[in-house]
Amino acid sequence: MNILKFSDVIKANNIAGKKVFIRSDLNVPLDENGNITEYTRIKASIPAIQMALEAGAAVMVTSHLGRPVEGEFRSKDSLIKVAQHLSELLNQKVELISNWVENGVNVKSGEVVLLENCRLNKGEKKNSDELAKKIASLCDIFVHDAFGTAHRAEATTHGIAKYVKIACAGPLLANELDSLAKALNNPEKPLLAIVAGSKVSTKLSILESLADKVDYLIVGGGIANTFMLASGLKIGKSLAEPDLVEKAKNIIQKMKERGADVPIPSDVVTAKEFSSNAKPVIKAVSDIEDDDLILDIGPNTAKQFQEQILKAKTIVWNGPVGVFEWAAFANGTKIIAQAIAHSFAFSIAGGGDTLAAIAKYNIEKDISYISTGGGAFLEFLEGKPLPIFEVLHTNQTKLDLIS
Repeated sequence: MNILKFSDVIKANNIAGKKVFIRSDLNVPLDENGNITEYTRIKASIPAIQMALEAGAAVMVTSHLGRPVEGEFRSKDSLIKVAQHLSELLNQKVELISNWVENGVNVKSGEVVLLENCRLNKGEKKNSDELAKKIASLCDIFVHDAFGTAHRAEATTHGIAKYVKIACAGPLLANELDSLAKALNNPEKPLLAIVAGSKVSTKLSILESLADKVDYLIVGGGIANTFMLASGLKIGKSLAEPDLVEKAKNIIQKMKERGADVPIPSDVVTAKEFSSNAKPVIKAVSDIEDDDLILDIGPNTAKQFQEQILKAKTIVWNGPVGVFEWAAFANGTKIIAQAIAHSFAFSIAGGGDTLAAIAKYNIEKDISYISTGGGAFLEFLEGKPLPIFEVLHTNQTKLDLIS
C-alpha cells in the first residue's frame, strides 16, 4: 500500500518548530519491581524520534504500557522507566508529562517529551472522536510508528489521524509494511512459512490464508499435533484440537492440489509428564503411546525441516516448534532458528515467543526483518486490513498542508 512516510514529509517541508506527535510502541516487559527486562521496542522507537529532532521539530512521544484502567493511575502503568531509558539513548533529558490531554504540552524545538501512558485517557480504547480531536489539536504532524498497535483502532493509533493536518508512517511502521509486503505479496519462491503454537483455532485463519500462498507450510507445537491427527497418526495425550481435524485435512489437501506441502513430523521428542525435569524420549511417530506427550520435533524431522528452510528464498516465521524454554525439548526450535540464520532467503519473524527464541539463540543479526508486532503481525498474515494503513493511505497526498 502506498502510504505517506515521515521521511517524505520532512523532504517536502521545513518542519523546524512544528509540533510532531509520535505514537510509539514502548510496551516493554517489566519485572515484579517495575524494572524493564527487555529493551527492543524502546530501541526501535529511536529512529523516528531522531528524525524529528534533527529536523528541528518539537517532539511528543506516547505509548501504552500494560493494561491500565482508563482514568485510574497506578504506578505500575507509568512510563517513568521508559522515559529514563529514552533519556540515556537520546543523550538528552526526556521529561515525562502527566495529564497531557487536559493540560496541554509545552515542548520547544529540539526537545522531546514523553506523554504518560495513553491508555489512561478515557476514550482511548474506544477511539473516541472527542479525545482524538483534543490530541490532534496538540500537534501539526502525527507520526504512527507503532506497528504493534496497527491492528487496533484507538484514539492515538487511528482517531488522531483523521483530525491532524498531516498523518504519516514513521520509519519502523513503514519498514514493517514494506518487509511484510515483500514476504507475502510478491515473494521470491520457494516461499516457506513456519506457524507454530498451542492451538489451531487461534491461527486457523492464518493457516488458511497461507495455504493459498506458500510452497511449504511447517506447523509446530499443538498445531502440528492436530495436523498429525488429520494424517491418521496417534498423538497420545498431547495437546490438540480434534474438532479442527477436518479443517487441517482441508488445508493439507488444498496445498497438495497445487503442488505445495505441509510436511508432517516423522519423529518426535516425547515425555510422560509436562515438566522441565521430564525424561525426553525420541520416538518415530508410529510408536507414540497413549500416555505420551509430544514436546518437540525429533532429529530426523528437524533435519528435514532444515533442508527445506535452506532451499527457501522467502521465509515467514511465527512460533517455536517445541517447548524451547526447557533444554530437553529445545533442539527442534534451535535447529530451525539456526537454519533460518544460515539461509540466504529473505526472512521475516514475528510474535513474542519467536522473538524470545531469536534472542535465546542470538540470531538477531541473521534475520532479514524482525517484526515488533504481535497481533498486528498475525493479522497481516491473515490478510486483514489494518485500520491505520487505510487512514494513512488517504493522507498520502497531503504534503502541502504545513505553512
